[in-house]
Amino acid sequence: MPTESLIVAVAQTSAEPGDVSTNAASAAALVHGAADLGARLLMFPQLSLVGYDLALFADPSSWVTENDPRLDVVRQAVQERELTAVVGAAYRRPDGTAWIASLVMRPGGGIHVHGKRNLHGVERDLFQPAGRGPLLDVDGWRVALALCLDAGMPGHAEDAARDGAEVYAGSALYTREEARRMDIHFAARAMDHRMYAVVANHAGTGPGWESCGGSGVWHPDGTRLTQAGTGPDLLTTVLSRGELQALRDRDALAGHPRGAAQGRGGVAVVDQGG
Repeated sequence: MPTESLIVAVAQTSAEPGDVSTNAASAAALVHGAADLGARLLMFPQLSLVGYDLALFADPSSWVTENDPRLDVVRQAVQERELTAVVGAAYRRPDGTAWIASLVMRPGGGIHVHGKRNLHGVERDLFQPAGRGPLLDVDGWRVALALCLDAGMPGHAEDAARDGAEVYAGSALYTREEARRMDIHFAARAMDHRMYAVVANHAGTGPGWESCGGSGVWHPDGTRLTQAGTGPDLLTTVLSRGELQALRDRDALAGHPRGAAQGRGGVAVVDQGG
């Protein structure tokens, strides 16, 4: 049965460039920290296991693959603390396809790989776009994943809403100049589709960029609920199913059924143990 509330954590991190093992160990420590705060879902920034520097990917060690042993420390922490963690990586699929990916670590030991659909700039030279991925089931809540520019494309969130998403969870890099853009993207996705919107952004700086920080959560009415500063942080937010459903019901009564009428059947869902 779906739970009435869901505690979501966002980790605003600054990666050790190209060092998957060190960043995985840091992620595992944050899994324990988020679990101590009661979180059931923990989001990390885009490419959190290596950092956003596309020049790094000339080095094969900056990529992760299926059953990569460097991920074991995160997998073990997730199993011990029984939460779902979403970490960012450059991922090489068994068929050789290269994705900017969210690696979904599940309490049952499985890893689901979700790829970025909307690439930009030099990313297109290094990676292939992914197709439409399934939703995640976290304690009965349906969660759609987005990677950075995905959230800037209205159709991406529309697909998620049509599939029945209740949470739209992003992993991103928004720079200092893009702070307003980030707020508009996630507030609009939340309000337009009556979903909670979540983003984990990078902290710090990288080649040619300075992050605006600001990781956090938006209510389905578009209001900001939590907001990090610019440095490393770990924030939690309690999502209320009752508040979500009340808005969807109100929209339906007013003749705007898009929030209340999204289906919950017929779409692939990655369950809690998968």
